[in-house]
Amino acid sequence: MPQMIDVISSLSVFLFLYAAWTDFRTWKIPNTIMLALVALYALRTVAVILGSQDVGAALFASSGIGGDVGAGLLMFALGVALWAFRLFGAGDAKLFLPIGLFIGWQGMLPFSFLLLVLGVVTLLVLRLPVPLPVAHLAFFMRVEEIRASRKVPYGVVMVSAALLTLALPIIRQQLR
Repeated sequence: MPQMIDVISSLSVFLFLYAAWTDFRTWKIPNTIMLALVALYALRTVAVILGSQDVGAALFASSGIGGDVGAGLLMFALGVALWAFRLFGAGDAKLFLPIGLFIGWQGMLPFSFLLLVLGVVTLLVLRLPVPLPVAHLAFFMRVEEIRASRKVPYGVVMVSAALLTLALPIIRQQLR
């Protein structure tokens, strides 16, 4: 089962990165990516339950599936509220659900902190001028277009914060 969980985790990272990339390029996040991420979470849940010695703890502990679902639903509700106030796009609001599922209840605080820091850094970076030697490159032309439109692809910031949150336990383990 650990190999299956690793494969699912790798696929989910790929899909999160794809969601960020499409948001950066088009200001849209396709619903198919959201559905695929939720399906991957469901597969991971089945793998965790099948490999668990204590199914009750795997399902209902705050660090288990119950905490993951609670975090996903809470973040989705927050995303819908931000969308209702026209602070977020619908894709960004929907992206909160799979992010919450994957980071879980234990990851909410680090994710919130990283989201705040990366959001502020993004807004500051968008105020900087693009250096002339690279201004003709497609990436920097897109950054200039984002700056001119004043529409920030928040999915990029959200995915960056989520992936850093997921990487924190691995980094901590490597530092020991």
